Amino acid sequence: VKQGVIDAKKAAWKEYIEMIRAEQKEVVSILENIANESEEQTAIAALKEELASIKNPIRKNIYNSIKKVLRAIRFETLNSKQELIAWHENSMRLNHDRYNSLLYSESEFSALKVEPIPAKYDDVPEQVDARVLLRSNFDHILTNHPEVLIFGEDSGKIGGVNQGLEDLQAKHGEIRVFDTGIRESTIIGQAIGLSLRGFRPIAEIQYLDYVLYAIQIMSDDLATLQYRTKGGQKAPIIVRTRGHRLEGIFHSGSPMGMIINAIRGVHVCVPRNMTQASGMYNTLLQGDEPALVVESLNGYRLKEDVPINLAEMRVPLGVIETLRLGEDVTVVTYGSCCRLAIEAADMLDKDGISIEVIDIQTLLPFDLDKQIVNSVKKTNRLLVVDEDVPGGANAYVMQNILEGQNAYEYLDSAPKTLTAKAHRAAYTTDGDYASKPSADDIYDAVYSIMNEADPENYPDIYE
Repeated sequence: VKQGVIDAKKAAWKEYIEMIRAEQKEVVSILENIANESEEQTAIAALKEELASIKNPIRKNIYNSIKKVLRAIRFETLNSKQELIAWHENSMRLNHDRYNSLLYSESEFSALKVEPIPAKYDDVPEQVDARVLLRSNFDHILTNHPEVLIFGEDSGKIGGVNQGLEDLQAKHGEIRVFDTGIRESTIIGQAIGLSLRGFRPIAEIQYLDYVLYAIQIMSDDLATLQYRTKGGQKAPIIVRTRGHRLEGIFHSGSPMGMIINAIRGVHVCVPRNMTQASGMYNTLLQGDEPALVVESLNGYRLKEDVPINLAEMRVPLGVIETLRLGEDVTVVTYGSCCRLAIEAADMLDKDGISIEVIDIQTLLPFDLDKQIVNSVKKTNRLLVVDEDVPGGANAYVMQNILEGQNAYEYLDSAPKTLTAKAHRAAYTTDGDYASKPSADDIYDAVYSIMNEADPENYPDIYE
C-alpha cells in the first residue's frame, strides 16, 4: 500500500510538471524569436536562458519572464511580440478555469438564470401586516417543497421572534419547522450538512448582529465550498435573518461591509420589504447556490399589498429597481433606508429638488446589468445611503458605481456617502436618530450637493 501511494505520487507529479514544462518550452521558443528580432537582444537572450534553466518550473516563473520581456520591448513593434502577448492572454483565460472559477454556480440551475416573475395585484389589493404576507409565502414553500426545512432560535414553537413562521410548526410538523439552541455556528453547520444530503434548509439567525457568531463557518465552510471543490460539492442553504434598525445596541447593527467581504461565494439579498423578500426566497429555491437574506427588522408590522401570485413571483438577483424617477441627484440605497429615501424625496420635491431613488436589492451580486450609471448620466450627482459604518458596504457600493461602471465620467459634483456613525446604534428613538441616517439626514445631504452646484437657488440652510 505504501509503495502504491509513492508510485501514485510520482505519477501525479510527473503529469503535472510535464504540462508546465511544455508551456515553458513554448515560451522559451517565442523568446528566442524575440531575441533575434529585438534591439534588446542581449537582455532578452539572458531572460530566455534564465527561464530555460529552471528544472522544475512553476507558472509564476513563466509569467514573470513574459512580463520582463514585454517591459523591455515596449517601444518595439515585433511579430514575435504579438505572438507572446497572444500566448499570455490565452494562458490567463485557462488560468481562470484553473484557479478562479466556480466561486458561484455556473450550472444551468444557478439562481441568476431563474426567470423573473413580477408581482401581480387585484385592482383593490388586500393589505396585511408584512409578517402575515411573509408567513403565507413560507406556508406555500413548505407545502410545495417537501425538501425544505426551516429552523433556528425560536423558529418553531413561537413561529419566530417576528411571527413570520407563526403556526407553521403546528401545520407542517416539528421535523419541518423547529427550534435550535443558541448556537449560530452550529445552525449553519447543520444546514450545510443537510444541504449536502439533498435537503433545502432555511437556517434562521435571529438577528443580523448574531450572524457575526456564524461568520467563520459561513466564510470558511459555506462560501468556499463550491470554489474549493471546483463545483464538486454544493450547499444551497438559505440563511434567513433580519436587521438594520431596532433602536438598541445589540439588535440594530448593519455590518454589511464585513459580511459581504467575508462571504464572497454566497448571494446577499437585502430586500426593502417582505414582498421582495418573498420573491427572493422563491427565486433562491429554484437555484443551486447559498444565500443570505436580510429582512428589514422594522418592516414586519407595516402594511403591504398582497400579490395574487405570491407563491409564483420571482425577484431576480443582481437587478436594481428604480423606486422614484428624478433629475437632480441619484440616491442609491437598500433595505430599510429605501423608505427613508422616499420620505426625503417627498420633502425635497416641495423645495424644487428631484431625486432618483434606486434600490440595490442584492449586494452580491451587484447590479449585473450596470444600470445605475444610466441614472448618474442623467443627474450627474450621486449619494449612497446605508446603515453601515463609514467605509462599510457604502464604500463597496461606491466603488462598484464609480470604478465598475465608470460613473465618475458623468459627475459634476463630488460623490457622497451617508452612513451610520462609527459605533453601534444608541438606545431609544433619539439614539437611533442620532446614530443612523434619517430622512432629515438624506434631505440635508442632497441639499448640500445642490448648494455646492447652485448656491443662488439653494442657499446654505445653516448659515
